[in-house]
Amino acid sequence: MKLKDAIQKLGEKRSSGLARQLANEMGLDWEGSVSFVFKIVANDPDRVPGNIGGGSDDERSAIQKWLQKYQAGMEGRASKRISNPPGTIPDPIIEEIIGARLTSLTKDDLNKATYAHRLGMSAENILGLMLEEYLSINLKKHGWHCAWGETVRSVDFVNEDGSLLQIKNRSNSENSSSSAVRDGTEIKKWYRIKADRIEYMWSKLNTICKTKNLSEVEFVNFVKSTIKNNPNCLAVENENPWQ
Repeated sequence: MKLKDAIQKLGEKRSSGLARQLANEMGLDWEGSVSFVFKIVANDPDRVPGNIGGGSDDERSAIQKWLQKYQAGMEGRASKRISNPPGTIPDPIIEEIIGARLTSLTKDDLNKATYAHRLGMSAENILGLMLEEYLSINLKKHGWHCAWGETVRSVDFVNEDGSLLQIKNRSNSENSSSSAVRDGTEIKKWYRIKADRIEYMWSKLNTICKTKNLSEVEFVNFVKSTIKNNPNCLAVENENPWQ
């Protein structure tokens, strides 16, 4: 049974009651953020992720899988995460291509360029997690709660008043085409930086979330502090010559 079917069969009240019971069994604080996030999917079938639940699931196990997905996302946030290095090895032809174009580069230069690129990709892999956690910490007091683990379709944050927010890092990031929710409310959308120039959009998010404390300076400070306290969230290969 898919989660959407389970919720529709039980109804909002019984679904939430079962979710509360399961959350308590799992050690999740139902009175914290998770209850507000689950309320969104319980009240709007279009916000239910389609990849939760299967043929062998009943109502209980489908809802439990949603809670497990939420919990895994929360526990895998940047400040707690141990990232794995790339699972592939560098393709030697890349250095040949670059070396043929930039003939003054030495073999050592080319090797460093290869690993600088791989390190950059590792940083990009955790950027979204950094942004998500920074916002989660700073927006909770304003009634916004993170939908950890992609547990609400096309939505990253939900507000206690029912407002929905989708965030992206850059203006050219892929956005979901699904904006309307069942009651006619629009999903608010925000991106951190424009793709074609250095222009940050924090003032817009401060307006959306009715706060004044979000800024690039504070986000950079959060990133540096997170890396310092949990260096393993950024994967660095043992053979990387830059370390």
